[in-house]
This record gives sequence, C-alpha cells and structure tokens, in this order.
Amino acid sequence: MLNPPLSELMKHADSKYTLVIEAARRARQILGQKDTLANLKGRKAVSIALEEIAAGKVRYVRPKEGIK
Repeated sequence: MLNPPLSELMKHADSKYTLVIEAARRARQILGQKDTLANLKGRKAVSIALEEIAAGKVRYVRPKEGIK
C-alpha cells in the first residue's frame, strides 16, 4: 500500500511521469545532504520525498520549452 495515496500525490503533479521525476530528484537531494543516515531513522529517501510532495513542500515545474 502506497502511503500517501496516489490520488493525493497526483494533486501536486500533472502526470505520473512528472511525479516520478519529482520524487527521484528530491530523494537524491535527501541522500546528498550531510548527516543523512542519522536523519532517515530507518526510512527510505523515496518515502520521505513522497511525503514531502503530498504535503506540498516540494514543487516541480515542467519547462514550457522542450529540451534542446
């Protein structure tokens, strides 16, 4: 069971693809921080990232222009 639910997460992203990219970027940022192992407390970085997205703490804006 996904917690937070997918329906709640989709309120903060325009597609599932955007949600995956957003969660992966935030998870990498969490792992790159100092003292990360102490802050995780047995939780995975992706779980923390998804919770932050559901809480509205993290936002991803898709660029209007394509990648050149």
